Amino acid sequence: MCLSTTRTCNPRTRVTSAGPFKVKLFLGANQSKIPVAFVAALHRLDAEYLLLESAGSNALDFHIAYYIGVLSVQEPSARFHIISKDTGFDPLIKHLRLRGVLAQRLSSISAIPSAKQPADGLADAEQISLAVAHLGKLKAAKPRTEKALRGTLRALFKKELSEDQISALFAGLCQRGVVKVNGTKVTYEVSGP
Repeated sequence: MCLSTTRTCNPRTRVTSAGPFKVKLFLGANQSKIPVAFVAALHRLDAEYLLLESAGSNALDFHIAYYIGVLSVQEPSARFHIISKDTGFDPLIKHLRLRGVLAQRLSSISAIPSAKQPADGLADAEQISLAVAHLGKLKAAKPRTEKALRGTLRALFKKELSEDQISALFAGLCQRGVVKVNGTKVTYEVSGP
C-alpha cells in the first residue's frame, strides 16, 4: 500500500523528480516480493519504503492512519492520497475530511491528480491564495452567507471551477481558518490588502 502527500509548492523549495509529492510505500512484515515495474515507477518518485516490523490484522492500515495523523500536523496544507483498492479506508477518509484534512483513496498512482488541477474534493493552494487575497480586498463587503461566498468564488474564477472544486475551495478556506461557519452565516479571519 502506498501513501502520497502533496506539498504546497514554495518557489524557493527544490522539487524532486516526484514533483510536489512525497511517497511512502508500506510493506508488510511478510512481504518478500515487489513487482519490478512497480519498483521502477516508485524509484522515479523517490519513494520512502517503510517495512513493518511485525504482521497483524490491518497492521498496514493502522500504520497509514498513524502517518497521516503525524504528517497532517507537520504539514497542515498537505493533501493525502491513499493508493489502495481497499474500501476499508473510506471511513477514515471521511473522518479526516470532516476534520479539515484533505484526503482521498485512489486505486492507482496514475490516478493522483496533478498539483495544478484540483480533483475529488481537493483544492489547489494557488486558488486558496487567490481567494484569500480577493476576500481581503472586499473589506466590509465580504459575503455573509455560505451561498453568497460560493457565488463570489464562482465569479472570482470566472465560472471555470466545477461545483466540486468550489466545495473543495470552500473547505480549504475553512480548514485554514480563513472562513468560519456558524449555521449558514460565515465570518472571516482575513485582513485587507
